Amino acid sequence: MTCAACPITVKKALSRVPGVTEVSVSNEEKQATVVFDDTQTTVAALTRATTDAGYPSTAVTGTAK
Repeated sequence: MTCAACPITVKKALSRVPGVTEVSVSNEEKQATVVFDDTQTTVAALTRATTDAGYPSTAVTGTAK
């Protein structure tokens, strides 16, 4: 992500994935945090969504807070 529009594009792509309930994207950190229902989608689907939007990504999984 190199411009102000990049996080907007990534957030829109992730938000369109079924089961996603929350997305925050940091242009400075080049990172997105996604809250989703794992019965409706997968990490692979989230990664595919960003890649399809022109932003290839690598998943770093964490635990819900």
